[in-house]
Amino acid sequence: MKAPIYLDYQATTPVAPEVAAAMRPWIETQFGNPHSPHRLGREAAAVIEVARERIVQALLLPSVRFERSREVLAPDSEPRFSTALEPNGNGAGGKLYFTSGATEAANWALKGVAARLPKGKRKIVTLATEHACVLDTVAWLGGQGFEIDILPVGPDGLVDLDLAADRIDDRTGLVAAMLVNNEIGVIQPLSELAALAHEKGAIFFCDAVQGFGRVPVPVEACDMIALSAHKVHGPKGIGALWVRDGVVLEPLLHGGGQEGGTRSGTLSPALCVGFGEAARLLAERAEEDHAHLERLWKLAWQRLDNQWILNGSADARYHGNLNILMPGVDSARLISDVRDVAFSAGSACASGSGRPSHVLSALGLTDREARASIRIGFGRYTTEEDLLHALDLIMAAARRQRQFAA
Repeated sequence: MKAPIYLDYQATTPVAPEVAAAMRPWIETQFGNPHSPHRLGREAAAVIEVARERIVQALLLPSVRFERSREVLAPDSEPRFSTALEPNGNGAGGKLYFTSGATEAANWALKGVAARLPKGKRKIVTLATEHACVLDTVAWLGGQGFEIDILPVGPDGLVDLDLAADRIDDRTGLVAAMLVNNEIGVIQPLSELAALAHEKGAIFFCDAVQGFGRVPVPVEACDMIALSAHKVHGPKGIGALWVRDGVVLEPLLHGGGQEGGTRSGTLSPALCVGFGEAARLLAERAEEDHAHLERLWKLAWQRLDNQWILNGSADARYHGNLNILMPGVDSARLISDVRDVAFSAGSACASGSGRPSHVLSALGLTDREARASIRIGFGRYTTEEDLLHALDLIMAAARRQRQFAA
């Protein structure tokens, strides 16, 4: 049976052939524990460090390489952060830790910093459109006595910076914001939000999962950055947390402390290699991937012919995410009817809940409008022919629904 046309790139991406090939030896023959002292272990440890370096290089590639001076956050002292930006020779200014995925990275970043926030700085600010791994973690921290402030967004999905400036105050110790929204593709003004956080002496965490390799990540503005391999043509089960020098986290997982003495658990050389190879391809193919994506975006809008409403900002957005609304359409039924195309109604994490998208609700959409919205995601391996054919199938099914409903 022919595989469906895949248009769900925000949920996960196809594994690059180069990634699968690079991983194979580390599954079949080079299976040593990277924390063992013998030859197989040392070889595995060495290849993990190569992968780590490739991911950092890809993270820094599109951004200005700066180092922000930081003081270590002590449990009983006020954080005092310098606003001066100094050039950093190695282009990093931080360390990348491997995790089991972005969910662990976000949990570790938020809980790890929160555990060290001093008295008077126990307020956490985030946005209503964040991923569940951030919102649920923040909600848990609220149950532990932290003050939680969730900022609304406008109909375009963007936070109001004047509102953020008012709500990020002297009591704020941690601010969390997503770079590219996983449901609607909107790009938040992270550099400006980070500046507001740092002005008040707060740590800034960025969920860059959907933005890594796709749009410039403002590394110079961030203190912690979460990444995921399977969103960039790598394997599932591996992610990373980049932590700026001087930012200290309490461990989330206790045990052997394999990752820098801070994150415990045996690393998988195969998964790390896969992530590293995916990052290498991001850097190598950056211009080619971007040009291809822009062609697909233009073709998609031409074919849709103004019959659908775009959810979120038309300008501040990543062009591989097309979240659109057609009044009178039921997205769940549409997905069921168009079986030759794999697309979604929003986040894969919440697809089985039966509840309307919290992101679309935050934009002011009614439940009916949210349920009439679909998300189409495309990228490196999407052909122009497949995209146009898939859109024709989706639009034909949507027209049939509206005719029967009339």
